[in-house]
Amino acid sequence: MAFKIGGECIGCGSCAAQCPVDAIKENGGVYVIDENVCISCGSCAAQCPVEAIKE
Repeated sequence: MAFKIGGECIGCGSCAAQCPVDAIKENGGVYVIDENVCISCGSCAAQCPVEAIKE
């Protein structure tokens, strides 16, 4: 199951920098995860300072 970024996202980009498959992109000041690319590794969730990323 792919991870998702919730409304708590502050747009810092730390998740995108951590993603090994480049599944996270900026969209209008917040970040979104492409569920077709996400490999559910959890690297992004571990990096998020506001815990906006959930499985």
